[in-house]
Amino acid sequence: MRQKTSLIPTLRTVSEAEMISHQLLLRAGYMRQVAAGVYSFLPLGQRVLQKIIDVVRDELNRAGAQELLMPALNPAELWQESGRYNTYGPELVKLQDRHGRDFILGPTHEETITDLVRGEVNTYKKLPMTLYQIQTKFRDEKRPRSGLLRGREFLMKDAYSFHADRESLDQTYEELYQAYVNIFTRLGLNFRAVEADAGAIGGKGTHEFMVLSDAGEDTIATCEACDYAANIEMAEVIYKEQTHEQSSIPAPEKVDTPGKKSIEDVSSFLNLPSNQFIKSLFFIVDEEPVLVLVRGDHEVNEVKVKNLLDASVCELADEETVRRIAGVETGFVGPVGLKEKVKIIADQAVQSIADGVMGANLVDTHLVHVQPKRDFTVDQYADIRQIQEGDACPRCGGMIQFERGIEVGHVFKLGTKYSEAMNANFLDANGKEQPFIMGCYGIGISRLVAAIIEQHHDENGMIWPINVAPFAVHLIAVNMKKDEQATIAEGLYEKLTKAGIEVLFDDRFERAGVKFKDADLMGIPVRITVGAKASEGMVEIKLRRTGESAELAHEDVLKDLPNWLQKADQ
Repeated sequence: MRQKTSLIPTLRTVSEAEMISHQLLLRAGYMRQVAAGVYSFLPLGQRVLQKIIDVVRDELNRAGAQELLMPALNPAELWQESGRYNTYGPELVKLQDRHGRDFILGPTHEETITDLVRGEVNTYKKLPMTLYQIQTKFRDEKRPRSGLLRGREFLMKDAYSFHADRESLDQTYEELYQAYVNIFTRLGLNFRAVEADAGAIGGKGTHEFMVLSDAGEDTIATCEACDYAANIEMAEVIYKEQTHEQSSIPAPEKVDTPGKKSIEDVSSFLNLPSNQFIKSLFFIVDEEPVLVLVRGDHEVNEVKVKNLLDASVCELADEETVRRIAGVETGFVGPVGLKEKVKIIADQAVQSIADGVMGANLVDTHLVHVQPKRDFTVDQYADIRQIQEGDACPRCGGMIQFERGIEVGHVFKLGTKYSEAMNANFLDANGKEQPFIMGCYGIGISRLVAAIIEQHHDENGMIWPINVAPFAVHLIAVNMKKDEQATIAEGLYEKLTKAGIEVLFDDRFERAGVKFKDADLMGIPVRITVGAKASEGMVEIKLRRTGESAELAHEDVLKDLPNWLQKADQ
């Protein structure tokens, strides 16, 4: 492709972008913003997208999946049938047609694929079956940010598998899991597969694929000693029971704590360690209040609470609800002497607290000398806190550490969540109707563009892995006004193109400094420069990643290039 007539509008600076990937994609002319969280991919960006799609498609086809394409515009009835129309959240883009019929723009397609399969597959003999698409998705993010990492319109690969039994689902899950490992490896990414929560998709058994990066929005708990990795929402906390002498602890006593609501403030005021406190928080779980207790130096994990109670919705109660139940605002709440009887759940570490401190359900007042089990009753103890750095690994007992990650893929075992809700059944070997057992497998295609850049860049610009680079070679004629340079450059462009090498030919009448800055910014793996030594028949070849370079006769470029491309791939 000739750069002189290409749409590659490079910029020296951008002011609206914070993430490195966002800055570089705008500066290098790979994309342009249309609206907040909505982007146009320009020719270079589109070529990268297509390279990623080619890798994804190759591995999915190899795993036996079949590609189809479903509509982005979906009737609301399908989502009402599954129950997600009112529970998915405000990110769901809802609209009406001219006849007043309700539709949504698909953020994901579980309902649509379930509707399709229930109408076309009615026997176990057609199972298992895995179907996938690569399509634009829509989510009305409240604060679209970070460029392609959190947009309102994005490109996604979503796959769905249908099975007659759990063993078949487990097998396909492993096959797709391995396909994802292959994909992200081929894309040149440093990633981890972590145990995760299914979120709004639903289902049990799920892994997220995280690209390790300080720019990531997700925190991953990993073990220093083994390969354990989990999203912080799902990381299991190991509890070691502690015993103490209950008879030596006095009866609960009220103490004044004027204006002291936070654990930190009360701890400082009473000169007591935070791990002696019991933090009490009200949550609304499927419209019912639940009091959740954790140790003062720990944080509640809402996902664990939601999963423990098998709830659809779990959110922190507002202050009006807290006052209605406890008579005071959050900070002075505790399980002793509540006005209303509510379900109480506590983290397992709470039961080991001796001589504890908690809210007294009175303004500016706390209780000291509190003893769990003796002074209040908990309906259920469970692991409901956030894991912390330094905690023991649940697999090997090693030390937990935190890393940041960008989620680029997610695999779920949906089970019968959608097939039962939507009456999607097949006839088994005995002629009996059974609900399809399903799996779901997503990859953020456009998000991968940004994730790759976050791991592959330097102060001068992008450094594309060769499998996804828009071009393999950037051919630069330093001065197209000099006949010897123009002649050699044109000849190389023709030879390389005929040999099937993807080449971006900078044939612009621009200064050499501009051309080299743009080349570094664009990040194409191999650069061939036709410059001052063209009169001697010599050109320079250089690797973008390492800076390694050499001079060679222009007649030898086609012969030596495969070696340089191989180096670029290492």
